[in-house]
Order: sequence, then structure tokens, then C-alpha cells
Amino acid sequence: MVTIDLQPTLSEGEVTLRPLKASDWEGIYSVASDPLIWELHPARDRWREPVFRVFFEDALRSGGALAITRSATGEILGSSRFDRTRAENGEIEVGWTFLARSEWGGQTNFTAKRLMVRHALRHFQKVIFMIGEHNLRSRRAVEKIGASLTSRVVDVEMEGANVLHVVYSIDRQGLSSGPLQG
Repeated sequence: MVTIDLQPTLSEGEVTLRPLKASDWEGIYSVASDPLIWELHPARDRWREPVFRVFFEDALRSGGALAITRSATGEILGSSRFDRTRAENGEIEVGWTFLARSEWGGQTNFTAKRLMVRHALRHFQKVIFMIGEHNLRSRRAVEKIGASLTSRVVDVEMEGANVLHVVYSIDRQGLSSGPLQG
């Protein structure tokens, strides 16, 4: 069995990832309460406090949730997590990522994903990303970092409904020859 720290502190330039804590509630919800963050996501109402509270508590229980912060100030910019429950042998999932709109289109997502993928590929052969099939913003974001769409499709239960997710992946070869190298 692979041993990996699913809540490392990772940092590069302006971005630091660190373990998500219960005391992060106010900062993380101030980001997540923006309805536009969730407009393409299968859980479109996650911006509502009771819905996000369930998501946040699940993130804390997962043992793999990370706060994405601005290195200089500690300001919370969003969150992501590592997870093994839906991954196959030799894989780990990176997902549940969301960022403040002020960070869209910049380097924050790219840097956070680079840090997470590099960390994961030290221990696993492949990193996977499961994305709601209609979430085009997230699909473009993982394509931008060099992940490839696979033929795998997963029906995921989300907040009482089943939602079709497509699976992207990046492996060590993709890391060494793709946009995340360097």
C-alpha cells in the first residue's frame, strides 16, 4: 500500500497549499458563497451556507483537503483535495477544487495543480480528475495543465442525485513533457 501525506504544505511563488482546518470556515465560505463559482458545477447551489457547510465538513473528514492561500498574506483563495476512494489501483484523484473569481484565468489554479500533481506522482502512477460532464470551465482548466480526457465515465452520487462525470488523467510521462514541467 502506498503511503502519502494527503495534507502536505506545498508552496511555490504566490501560492501555498496547506491542510484545511475547521477554523478556516469563515475565510473559505467567503470565497465559496459566490454563486458564479458554482454556475457550471453539478452542485449549483453549493454557494448556499447549509449546502456548503455539508461540503466543508466532508472535506475536513476526507483527510485530504487543502486550503489554497496567498503565500504572502495567508488569504484563502479556494480549496482542493486529494482522494483515493474513487481512484483505481496506482491512481489518486485531485478534485473538489474551487477558487475565488479574482483568481480565474491567472496562475493560481495552474500553480496549485502543479504542486498537487508533482506531490502525487512521487507516489502514484497517475493522477485523475473527475469532472461533471457539463462543467466546461473545469474541463478546460485541467486540459490547460496537460491532463488528457480518458474513455472512463463515472456516475457519481452528489447531494442526492446521480451526475455523469468524465475522467481526465495525467501520468509521470505527461508531467515530464507537459505544461506542468519546470
